[in-house]
Amino acid sequence: MIFRARQFEWIFPRPVLVMGIVNVTPDSFYDGGRFSTPAAAVTHGLQLAAEGAEILDIGGDSSRPGAEPATEAEELARVLPVIQGLAARTRVPLSVDTTKAAVARAAMAAGASIVNDVAAYRDENPLWRVVAETGAGYVCMHAPGPPPTMQSAPHYGDVVREVETFFADRLERLTRAGVAREQVVLDVGIGFGKTLEHNLRLLAALGEFARFGRPCLLGVSRKSFIHKLLGAQPNERLPASLACASMAAEAGVQMIRTHDVAATVQAVRMTEAVLARRK
Repeated sequence: MIFRARQFEWIFPRPVLVMGIVNVTPDSFYDGGRFSTPAAAVTHGLQLAAEGAEILDIGGDSSRPGAEPATEAEELARVLPVIQGLAARTRVPLSVDTTKAAVARAAMAAGASIVNDVAAYRDENPLWRVVAETGAGYVCMHAPGPPPTMQSAPHYGDVVREVETFFADRLERLTRAGVAREQVVLDVGIGFGKTLEHNLRLLAALGEFARFGRPCLLGVSRKSFIHKLLGAQPNERLPASLACASMAAEAGVQMIRTHDVAATVQAVRMTEAVLARRK
């Protein structure tokens, strides 16, 4: 299995890829505002790369539940200097976490190679043309709707089957839009339009999504479902995040998106070392 993102290529099976989160928004749930200047964000991204991040995901528009979207101008002003700064100082592939085609296109021109799309639910998705034209990698994440409304009484008959149906439909639509399957990564969208029970059921079923023959990415880092289960505040959620990362590695997930790169790398490498010795 191959994942291609412009000039980059990963061949699986291989060790789990760890994607480091670089938030340049003032209102992200965990580190909002800490890296809101380009210089601080670039320094943080370089530190994550030094800790073992093999991809850096730069976001300028908060996708937390209830968040109001940034304007296109605001998002461009936040992410472009960071992408340009990182592209000049590291060879680690860069991802842009955006739902806006103009931001994605500008990010590709600035040095990014992957589009991380939390709005893959859109039937006429303007990002797909950008991905097809630039050869970018594409993270297709499941969510039932946009952040301002996605947590309004989410309901599924069978959340695992419905996410599988969503991925099958999106892979067909992406193909028709000119996006090769080798460009696509799948993300079940933990915390996006799901209750605690939905999130736990998806985590328990991660291995089932391998049937699509595409790499899977998991983003659970310090998310609020951990609080709902354990009562932990954002700065107390690292152990649970690492538990999920290790279980995901065992289930065959190929990519983990995290705020805590060094700890996550250590957790998944230990998991892989043990799995390699199973008889």
